[in-house]
Amino acid sequence: MLFTSLGFFVFLAVVLAVFAALPPGRRWLWLLAASYLFYGVSQPSNLIYLGAVTLVVIASARALERTTGARARRALLAAGLVIVLGALFASKLFEAFATQAGFSFYAFSAASYLIDAYARRLPGHVPAGQAALYLAWFPKILAGPIERAPGFLPQACAGLRADPERVVLGLQLALWGLFKKVVIADNLAPIVDRSFAIAAFASPIELAISIYFFAFQIYCDFSGYADIAIGVSLLFGVQLMENFRRPYLSRSTAEFWGERWHISLGRWFRDYLYIPLGGSRAGRLRQYANLMTVFLVSGVWHAGLGYGVGWSFVVWGALNGLYQWAGLATRSFWRRAGDAAPRVRASRVLLVLRVLLTFHLIALSWVFFRAKSVGEAWLILERIGARLAEMPALLSRYPFTAEHYTGLALIALLVAVEIADERRSIFRRLAAAPAALRWGACYLAIFAMLLLGRWQAREFIYMQF
Repeated sequence: MLFTSLGFFVFLAVVLAVFAALPPGRRWLWLLAASYLFYGVSQPSNLIYLGAVTLVVIASARALERTTGARARRALLAAGLVIVLGALFASKLFEAFATQAGFSFYAFSAASYLIDAYARRLPGHVPAGQAALYLAWFPKILAGPIERAPGFLPQACAGLRADPERVVLGLQLALWGLFKKVVIADNLAPIVDRSFAIAAFASPIELAISIYFFAFQIYCDFSGYADIAIGVSLLFGVQLMENFRRPYLSRSTAEFWGERWHISLGRWFRDYLYIPLGGSRAGRLRQYANLMTVFLVSGVWHAGLGYGVGWSFVVWGALNGLYQWAGLATRSFWRRAGDAAPRVRASRVLLVLRVLLTFHLIALSWVFFRAKSVGEAWLILERIGARLAEMPALLSRYPFTAEHYTGLALIALLVAVEIADERRSIFRRLAAAPAALRWGACYLAIFAMLLLGRWQAREFIYMQF
């Protein structure tokens, strides 16, 4: 059930109505039933896998709670992780296991639950039904955020209540997420699809435009889902973690991946892989190895889809790992240079140059993410590189269409909003604005979605992972 479908809006209205009518202590049970309905309505077999993972997690966590011996507890944790992550690995490689939408997301949630249970970070004895709700929570199950149990469970156990302030913020977030998805992402998608479908025959300028457009398509598609998930959760009194923080304003690739893009996944890898491997505590060479391991695993997490390893995703991960190596190797040099020239370090010109450089490095890596193979990605980059010096002349002669101008205008609007949001949250700005301005902004967004929106044109990109 897509967030952009009429069926979802009807489903959400019914779930909210029943939720409001129930006493707070019973609401979690209704939301669990609604989450299973949401996840299983399009493909009932989804529920078999979700149910199996849930049973493994609950049984393992209960056993960890009762067990005191260190060796036995480690064995229980290892067994649970092997089952959950082994099933995830199988879904990446074998077609028979690859039909479960969102499995990557709730499998990582399940793994974090087991690790937190082992470390005794869970809030006391967790009822089985509320643990099941954590894994199945319908706004996040298909594409995150990868919420942690210690943050989610206290909200579910304390009784779910939605105050007016959260409801208003939730509606605003969901509206903004829908706008990013159906207006921006899905209007950029056709241009991107056409060029990448004929990469060997498309002109270099078409390929270059498509790379830029894809960078904003994937951002608006994925962050749009996250905004809707967080916004819808707020309607039920559930606060999910932030998943995107204006990533294309990052000043380095380390800031992009560590603080701004898919934050929940980045923190998952940091806390459950990078730090357990030794992080930066075991020497510089070990730190380099740990960083590359994280990005290679991230590549594998995106790869597969049931047809063997998608090596272009692995290359994408390795390339971003190399970016981190370069940043780590030059960090002390740039720190000394900044100390020697503090006015240059604080200048807006340098800030803009750093943001532009970071954006282009990330956009370059997106080519491997979007291309069908490593060979196709290299072909695209070679064709653009061979004509790079001629790009200004080619651009001036390119026959732009209304579709291109619409896409460029939408990107410009997004960038303007992101810059304003970086200085002060747009939602706080709206809260402080006159009522006429607040309602006018909402009506304008709705009108734009009705006029330009491509409803149910395509599923969210990250639902396939």
